[in-house]
Amino acid sequence: MKNENRFFTIGTEGRAELREKGSLFIGYAYPIQRIDEFRDRLLGLKKEHPKASHHCFAYRIGADGLIFRSNDDREPSGTAGRPILLQIDSKALTNVLVVIVRYFGGILLGTAGLTRAYKSTASLVLQTVPIVQKFVEENYLIEFDYTRTGEIMQVIKQFKVRILNQDMKLFCSMKLIVEKRSAEEFCQRIGSPVHKAEKEIA
Repeated sequence: MKNENRFFTIGTEGRAELREKGSLFIGYAYPIQRIDEFRDRLLGLKKEHPKASHHCFAYRIGADGLIFRSNDDREPSGTAGRPILLQIDSKALTNVLVVIVRYFGGILLGTAGLTRAYKSTASLVLQTVPIVQKFVEENYLIEFDYTRTGEIMQVIKQFKVRILNQDMKLFCSMKLIVEKRSAEEFCQRIGSPVHKAEKEIA
């Protein structure tokens, strides 16, 4: 059963290689959180491998995994991007990008051979990285009188809340990142006006 308070992703970057009938498939796995990170990674690999025949990829982003994309990069439709995405999904991962760079070896693999090669390379590279559990986070804005600063900071420390920004005047406000699993209890402990805030997209 899916837990709305947590998700699984990869802890580090990974790399793996597969050779199939002369073609070289190089798989790269990256933990990402935003689409602009995907663009930067793909651009970097295209610069690193300018003579490669293909740069195929798939990613899934977000705690709910609803942001995703796959691309065959001129390989026959459905033979590259989809098999890569299916490997990400088979491990129930999100916030993950897998790019597979192919150097053509002169022998056509056919659609079945291509699908198998991209699937195997994606599986290999995902085996090289640790899978980690992370908790879903939410942004909150709190407001309080300056005289409560010590009390508020103690609750923030207790719940291991991260401070995004703060305005400490006579009447204070803070934008915070709180784990969803403990957000209700945290808000009750704060006791001041607490508002759910939109996440900032870089």
